[in-house]
Amino acid sequence: METVGVRQLKENLSRYLKKVRSGERIVVTDRKKEVAIIVPCGVETDEEKVLQLIQRDIVYWSGKKPLGIPSRIPSRGKSVSEAVLEDRR
Repeated sequence: METVGVRQLKENLSRYLKKVRSGERIVVTDRKKEVAIIVPCGVETDEEKVLQLIQRDIVYWSGKKPLGIPSRIPSRGKSVSEAVLEDRR
């Protein structure tokens, strides 16, 4: 992600918009403090979706492992590591 100051963004707005159109994200700073991120329209990462849920107080995360999720997903047959080892032979 590229970082740009407000003054530089104003002077070269067209150039930075071209970068955003091509899929880049631009971090805008004001006096070396991040104030905004410019992202292409309609493109949301999983991280952004989760952040929006947190901002709306729909979800809460304490930073620990989520409760209620089993430690592993049970599967039938060989484990993934066994399959990989067998495939390497």
